[in-house]
Amino acid sequence: MDDEATLDPFLAEGLVTEVMRTIKSGKEAAVWLCRGGPAAGSPLVAAKVYRSRHRRNFKNDAVYKEGRVIQKRRIRVAVEKKTRFGRELEDGWWVNRESEALTTLHAAGADVPRPISASGTAVLMEYIGDEEDAAPQLLRASLDAAEAQRAFDRLLWNLELWLSRDIVHADLSAYNILYWEDRAIVIDFPQSIDARTNPNARELLARDLTHLCRHFARYGVEEDAADLTEDLWSRYAYARL
Repeated sequence: MDDEATLDPFLAEGLVTEVMRTIKSGKEAAVWLCRGGPAAGSPLVAAKVYRSRHRRNFKNDAVYKEGRVIQKRRIRVAVEKKTRFGRELEDGWWVNRESEALTTLHAAGADVPRPISASGTAVLMEYIGDEEDAAPQLLRASLDAAEAQRAFDRLLWNLELWLSRDIVHADLSAYNILYWEDRAIVIDFPQSIDARTNPNARELLARDLTHLCRHFARYGVEEDAADLTEDLWSRYAYARL
């Protein structure tokens, strides 16, 4: 299977000893549950394998790529002209972006999976769940009012932490937040953007907060996304985060 072949480098490095089963398969990527080797630091790990560019379905991906800096002229020209080399670079860009964002945010203490390695079109990371079941999406988790308020407050803290590291998730929703052992863990960072260079950063932050507020409103959490956006963005703009 193509996806499993993509994981060969992880097997060769001893990071993975067994590819067990598919956890999730979508248009953008497939996620595999794997048994981790000693070098992985975890008995179970998740391998996210990205689809090739013509198969994936990142919507309006130009919005996320605005402000991206490509310093080497040869690479910049290849991407602009969409040569074969340029298309391969585009495929790898999403992998690199997710890996870099997870590395930065996990080191900062954010509630994201621990990144382990990246190779080709795959990212290896901490698995959230147990051997029987993967952690459910927040959308499908059952929380009481107190749990919901704690989860919302912690997620808001995370958004502030990310922004202090110049990162906006840009596609946040209850679909890419996992809930496990009373913790909300955010996943899926390939579309995350650099708030310093992307002109859409404030708008994307506002959208993330709108999705978050809309979901938690069902539990009685009353927060205004516009006010939260104004507060976060103004503090970020004046380096007060």
